Amino acid sequence: MLVLGLMSGTSADGIDVALCDIQGQPSPLHARIIAGKTYPYDATLRQRILDNCDMQTSQVDQIAQLNVDIANIFADAIFTFCAEQAIDLAKIDLIGSHGQTLWHNVLPDGSVSASLQIGEASVLAERTGITTISNMRARDIAAGGQGAPLTGYIDWLLLRHETYWRAIQNIGGMGNVTFLPPLNDDTHEPIAFDTGPGNALLDTAVAHFTNGEQTYDRDGQLANQGQISEEWLDELLQHPYYQRGYPKTTGREMFGTEAAMALIDQAEQRGLSQYDIIATLTALTATNIGDAYSRFAPGPIEEVILGGGGQHNPYMVKLIETFVAPAVVRTHEDIGISSDFKEALVFAVLAYETWHGRPGTLPSLTGAHHAAILGQITPGANYEALLQQRQQQSQTHV
Repeated sequence: MLVLGLMSGTSADGIDVALCDIQGQPSPLHARIIAGKTYPYDATLRQRILDNCDMQTSQVDQIAQLNVDIANIFADAIFTFCAEQAIDLAKIDLIGSHGQTLWHNVLPDGSVSASLQIGEASVLAERTGITTISNMRARDIAAGGQGAPLTGYIDWLLLRHETYWRAIQNIGGMGNVTFLPPLNDDTHEPIAFDTGPGNALLDTAVAHFTNGEQTYDRDGQLANQGQISEEWLDELLQHPYYQRGYPKTTGREMFGTEAAMALIDQAEQRGLSQYDIIATLTALTATNIGDAYSRFAPGPIEEVILGGGGQHNPYMVKLIETFVAPAVVRTHEDIGISSDFKEALVFAVLAYETWHGRPGTLPSLTGAHHAAILGQITPGANYEALLQQRQQQSQTHV
């Protein structure tokens, strides 16, 4: 099947679009990215999203409208993508859309009661004519899980090494890891959880200190001009989230704009420069990754595969290499997958699995009571043809 994966993460910086060719069923399932492109949000839209991720500035009427506006922007991105890549829209079977996260409701005991991703699937199905599968997190949460990180199941299907343990580490707005046992290990299950803030605190600090001229620390240039405050870093690492066992997830409700601005005030009272603050927040991400590995890795990690925006920050990557040694740090490109479009691939594969009536996660990854088929199916103009195709495939396999 040809499946279009759509992803916009907690950084709220744009839409990743990836056309994926997916065949087979676990195991083996084969998936490859045919083409991918990122379409940045404009500054006004990004601010609307961030405002509605904040309890102090969100408004229900704005969220309702944003749900539709985001979907229309996703649809516009699909049309632009297909035109640029000379892709016939009619040949695409499914859309798998993550949507844009506004809120991930983690209770004091660490359980998750709700998670809100916007980007109305009905708009996507209506405008494109393609059957759309969305709202992937809700069913796992209903089954007692965290609803995240959903990348873990696709890591399990596609990225295990034959003989040694791997850690698949994403660094987006938040950081998340999947610890994968080797293929020759039939005794261990994978585990996955959010390691803590990835780029969210750091990006807010960069935007603040550059008056919005920069939204991230390109190549770690700002951090390189500062010094890490070890004393402040030690205090930051006392946050209760890092001490909590897995499964666990987090988001902007804990490590968002409000938290970042409070930390900036705290650091300035200590006399730290803007460069010291950026360097220390970068070190916080790297350190919480290393600390999570030492606390929770169920086997000896020999290889770390980095993905997400953080892997483009050499300052951060160097720190991570120090903290996870002797494990070797590589990128997704080193194992044949695009780092930038891996998460869009994830939601394409999840949509494919849902369409075929198969679960999209494992209890060991999210803490759910059982594996569940994820998402909601919104029929497009091609829905009847898809049903006929599936029926023919079933008859062939009989």
